[in-house]
Amino acid sequence: MSPRAYALVLLLYTLGLRVDGALSVDVSSLGYDRGHRTLTITKKGGAAAKLPLPPITVDALDSYLEGRTEGPLFITRTGARLREPEVWKMLRRLAKRAGLPQANTIHPHVLRHGFITDALDQGVPLHVVQDAVGHKDPRTTQRYNRARRRLDGHPAYTVAASMAGRLDHRDD
Repeated sequence: MSPRAYALVLLLYTLGLRVDGALSVDVSSLGYDRGHRTLTITKKGGAAAKLPLPPITVDALDSYLEGRTEGPLFITRTGARLREPEVWKMLRRLAKRAGLPQANTIHPHVLRHGFITDALDQGVPLHVVQDAVGHKDPRTTQRYNRARRRLDGHPAYTVAASMAGRLDHRDD
């Protein structure tokens, strides 16, 4: 995977960004705030937001930028701003290379879905994830949560385990 593809995939996934948000920023949107590396983006609706960059994403961006300090954050070989259709093609190429069965239908928003699902799976409260992705309604955030219908996380298992623990101590 190229340094550009790696940095873009990490940026989209670790921040849960919309692809247009990632492609519209310039290198000058990178900054620092109280010990955090940051990226200032324009959210849907036009509001600016300063987001913290995880170290893995910072490393990928620094490697990709190779000291470049101006212009669009993500560029083509000719120096033009990378566009959404190019990102779609890039992700589909990567998915095919990885052998994913859905490679022909994958799109950048899949990474946003993954961020939301994984954050909720890791125990980040719904309202915090909702705020991070800029949703006004928690129901919107939950629609992105692919874990909602997973059987392995069903509360029936927790209830049964609790019940089994009480039954085990019945003879004590």
